[in-house]
Amino acid sequence: MKKKHHHKKKVSPAKKWSAKLHLWFGLSVGIIVFIVSLTGTLYVFKDEVQNSLRKEAIYIKQEDSSKKPLSINLLREKVSMELNEKYPLNSVEISLDKGKSYRFLYYEKSKKGWNYFQQVLINKQVYINQYTGEILAVYDEKYDVFNILKYIHWGLLLNSEWGPYVVGIPTVLFIIMLITGIILWWPKNKNARKGRFWFNWKNVKNWKRKNYDLHNVLGFYASFIALIMSITGIYFAYPYVKNTFNLTLSGYWEQPKEKQIKSPDSLMAKRSDLFDITALQTEKLYAEASSYRISLNGKNKKGKELTNLPITIYGQEGRFSERNTLTFDKYTGKLLANKPHHKLNNAEKYANANYDIHTGSYFGLFGKIIWFIAGLICTSLPVTGFLIWWGKRKKQGKKI
Repeated sequence: MKKKHHHKKKVSPAKKWSAKLHLWFGLSVGIIVFIVSLTGTLYVFKDEVQNSLRKEAIYIKQEDSSKKPLSINLLREKVSMELNEKYPLNSVEISLDKGKSYRFLYYEKSKKGWNYFQQVLINKQVYINQYTGEILAVYDEKYDVFNILKYIHWGLLLNSEWGPYVVGIPTVLFIIMLITGIILWWPKNKNARKGRFWFNWKNVKNWKRKNYDLHNVLGFYASFIALIMSITGIYFAYPYVKNTFNLTLSGYWEQPKEKQIKSPDSLMAKRSDLFDITALQTEKLYAEASSYRISLNGKNKKGKELTNLPITIYGQEGRFSERNTLTFDKYTGKLLANKPHHKLNNAEKYANANYDIHTGSYFGLFGKIIWFIAGLICTSLPVTGFLIWWGKRKKQGKKI
């Protein structure tokens, strides 16, 4: 009688290499993926938590809101005198909800230093009652837990020049891990596929099997959201990723630089009511907006002098995707340019929306909840994956 030979199922080259890459990359960058996923997940509901904790500073008394607001310049001088900081005020954010206070921002950054704490010289938010001039609260954002979480997520608290690359490279490898994970999960036939969409633990008592299912099933469901989060993340870190989006969406590699507008009406002496004039025009043009930000120090993000006065208007609270820009003469307050959101090209619209897509806020509260759940699963994947590898390693060791 002939003995039956049991042949092992042939593994396709795609799955074979996917398994190797999935394992190697997982072991090499798993700890960074864990840290980045955890900090990003905890950051998702930052606005909701802060708005709740800072309620008394954000909202002012109803009887005050019926008064006329004080001059922005006067409020700026009051904040500067009371806080007596060595750095000038950076900007002020004004809500179109008259029941909310003005928010003045101190922000100064140095190129020197190897970590976040050395680079950020000051980052303070000052809430002030615009009707009475009373300072309601001062928050040191440099040491705020959410800001620290953000910069761990962004670059492990390292120098902002090269910190994002330290996180960016593992994120690229994580994208490959997600793709290889889907390839490994995908079964050959439909019958086997059905069993991989949910847990079947009726007769399973072994924790290793349950851990394996957690990694496979939850990883599969989270992988598609995780791909969006990862790609939008490296969009910030690598210029060539952003340029690829530009080319795809608008047909050019780099966005054209904004032309400097020169006003013949510019004067050598700046009007004392300049900010009030520009604020009034902004509120007339964008009465349905959420808030707007006025630059107070006359400098851009890189510290260079601005030739004009830009004002950024946000369409919806808690979102940066719908952004409009007004440009005023920095001496007279004359309106020089109006660039509404709907007139931006596709690449510019996406550039404004990328942060909201990355955090899930682009899709509202529902999006944030989905992103939060996906983030928790991503945080668990390096742990469950390591336990699978460790379990197999111990099993192989016993056979030897």
